[in-house]
Amino acid sequence: MPKSFTPAIIPPGQNERPAWWFAFCRDLLLVHSEEEKAASVPLLADFSELGLTAVRSQYLGSLEERHCYSVELDEASEPPAGMAFENLRRLYRRLDEDLFALAGRAIQIVNWDRTHQFCGQCGTRTRSSETDRAKVCPACGLQNFPRLSPAVIVLISRGREVLLSRSARFPPGMYSVLAGFVEPGESLEEAVEREVMEEVGVGIKNVRYFGSQPWPFPNSLMIGFTAEYEAGEIQIDQVEIEDAGWYAADRLPAIPPKLSIARRLIDWFIAQHGDQA
Repeated sequence: MPKSFTPAIIPPGQNERPAWWFAFCRDLLLVHSEEEKAASVPLLADFSELGLTAVRSQYLGSLEERHCYSVELDEASEPPAGMAFENLRRLYRRLDEDLFALAGRAIQIVNWDRTHQFCGQCGTRTRSSETDRAKVCPACGLQNFPRLSPAVIVLISRGREVLLSRSARFPPGMYSVLAGFVEPGESLEEAVEREVMEEVGVGIKNVRYFGSQPWPFPNSLMIGFTAEYEAGEIQIDQVEIEDAGWYAADRLPAIPPKLSIARRLIDWFIAQHGDQA
């Protein structure tokens, strides 16, 4: 995050100044909002000021010395006057960038806490660790940390062309780069090569790390790579992919919004080759 965020698990004894509260009803964030305009997260000394009851709450840490909390609300909760429960994706660019990133962290911690109230090994009610972000079973000692699912995403270039594909779950007409989850026992590079071969059947070379992005939909860490085409003809798997092809930098189909690392990869390719097309 651009601003100074310090993660922590032990809340302060008392709030001396208003704190940020990231409250979720199901997967919807509570915000002060006007449709299509800027939104903001509640900034309060105590969450009870909103008249809502928290099912559970977790301390996240501090953002520029302001404490931050995540809150799970009952599914029947109604937003206070002037507020709304909104889909996190739709809040991109309407919410401050740092608060949006923290909301992504918060929703993952809320969902993890909600689904780990009991030990998956012996069924005993768990407790929160005092030293780590973990749920601990007092009976058998099993520890569960927040789930994080590593996924690779790769842009494949062939000269001035880029390989783009679309899944049936994409919005109509939208294409993107290839991505998939890392399997147990795989290195990231092996996952890249496997996903590309499985989904489009081509060989690649010069796999290079590009960057990463937390992706809280629901709990992924996207690890980006670039690669160059080596051999083979596109043969889509018909399961994950419904269409794929090579596209010049100045003749791209609809591509993902700037929220995603997929768009960062494509924008990087355009910057490299767009003026040469």
